[in-house]
Amino acid sequence: MPDRKPPRLAAGERETLLALLQYQRESLVRNVADAPGPAAREPAVGSGTTLLWLVKHMTRAEILWLAVRFAGRDDAQETARHAGHADILRELIDGSTGR
Repeated sequence: MPDRKPPRLAAGERETLLALLQYQRESLVRNVADAPGPAAREPAVGSGTTLLWLVKHMTRAEILWLAVRFAGRDDAQETARHAGHADILRELIDGSTGR
């Protein structure tokens, strides 16, 4: 599958940031969405990182940085603690994209 280029906007900082974050989300989902379940749990690199771990990590990072640190939401800490407990890649992707 060909790589897509990030959006180029002549917009304000907020719009540019949101567009870039959406591009990053879509890029990750596009690259892992069709991975079979067993492949999502198998390390693909020497560090032991798996696709499942990567999606969980990105979900937690987005909640922490955007909801807690930038938006100041108190309830997001609990959400961050429980985010990504699913062990099925498709469930994580569907949950993060609102499908």
